[in-house]
Order: sequence, then structure tokens, then C-alpha cells
Amino acid sequence: MKSVAIVTGASSGIGRSTALRLALDFGAVVLVARGGEHLSEVTEEVRAMGAESLMIEQDLSAITAAERIVGETMARFGRVDALVNVAGAVPGIDVFQMTDEQWNTGMELKFHGARRLTIRAWEALKASKGAVVFVSGTAAINPKPGAAAVGAINAAIEALAKAFAERGIEDGVQVNSVSPGAVMTNRRLGMLEKVAASKGVTLDQAKQIFLAQAGIGRFGEPEEIAELMAFMVSQKARWMTGSVVRFDGGEVKSV
Repeated sequence: MKSVAIVTGASSGIGRSTALRLALDFGAVVLVARGGEHLSEVTEEVRAMGAESLMIEQDLSAITAAERIVGETMARFGRVDALVNVAGAVPGIDVFQMTDEQWNTGMELKFHGARRLTIRAWEALKASKGAVVFVSGTAAINPKPGAAAVGAINAAIEALAKAFAERGIEDGVQVNSVSPGAVMTNRRLGMLEKVAASKGVTLDQAKQIFLAQAGIGRFGEPEEIAELMAFMVSQKARWMTGSVVRFDGGEVKSV
């Protein structure tokens, strides 16, 4: 029977790279994102690599999302062996400017979306002795006023992963989280382009300014994060649970 991985946020960035990487190790990959042409392209790429694929266009902030995703996965494949919760870009807005609606939107998508999906997939993961990975970010322990929601939600994600990991010890489900630093995704590029325009500098100069402020030598690549997550859901990492792996080029300076 084919092993099955679910990846959210699979249409671009870290989610896309993770889906493609897991296609090498799993017989089937379920790709979840809000939709669009890019999700279809990734689905076809997975198939071209020899794995089966199931594309589910779904906004994870919807209360019914988890039921639909797991229901369609079980109907098609009958099992879930890995769940990688990537979806959930949170806007970087100043703590004094962010509205309640914006806070709630971020929480519903990244935190509650991942929470509901993990709970709904738990029995299948328990049956397969599977693995879950949550994606947080360095702002969880290095928050800034201009990205208060990012930090708060990422910290909540890491605490949530710890709680699931405790239950997973009893149920045989491995749960960890990975905290990427500044990864060069299309979203990151768009942010840098805005900075360049606002400061009247070139894109390359904006990149160098960011790297200097972050205290890192270069940006990470989505494929690097995907490689780590492939290890984290593999049999080689089965004794690893409840861990927060910081993969950030040295951005976080604290011990």
C-alpha cells in the first residue's frame, strides 16, 4: 500500500518544495492550497516524478476544511502517513496598526487551520504510526513590533506542536516543528521589492541591507527546508519528537 503525505500551502515556496521532495519518498502526495494555476502545476510535477497526487483547492481558515481534506484523502488512498502544515502567511503589520480582523485572519489560517487538520488526521496518523511537522518561524522567539502577529502566531504554533507531541508519545505519532529563517520565496522577494522602492535603492541593495540587519550570510532556499522536513517525517527521525528545529542561517543568536 502506498504511503501518503499531506502538504498544505503546496502551491508555492516551502510548501511546493516540500511536496516535490516528498514525492521521492512517498507513493502519494496530497497537495492543499487555496487554488490557482500554480497548484495544478505542482500537482503535475509530482505525478511526473512517479508519485500519485491529489489536488485539493481549499482555504484552511474554513471550519470545514479539515473534514474535507482528510475525507478526500482517506476516500482516495485509505491512509495518512505524514502531515506537513506549511500554509499560513501572516502579514507583517505594526502591532499598533493591526486590526482585530487581521489578527483573527492570521490565527484562523495558520494556527487554527493546522490545529483542526492535525486533529482530524490524528486517527489515520495513529493507525499508520505517522509523523506531523508544523512550520513556525524565527519571529516566535525574535519578535519585532512590525511583525507582532507573525511572532505571536509562530510561538503559538510551536506550543501547539509540543502539546500534540506529548499525546503522540502515547499514540505513536511523531510531532515536531521547524522554524525557518529568511527563505527566498516569491513572498520574500515581493517584500524586498517594496523595501527597495520605499528606500530608493536597488533590489540587490535591499537584500544586502536585510542580510546585514538579520546578521546572516545569505537567504535560505525552499529546497533546503524541504530536505529537512523530508528527514523529519522519515523513519530515520523516529526518536525525534517534540523538537523545534531552527534552520535560519544563524539569525537567532540566543542559546
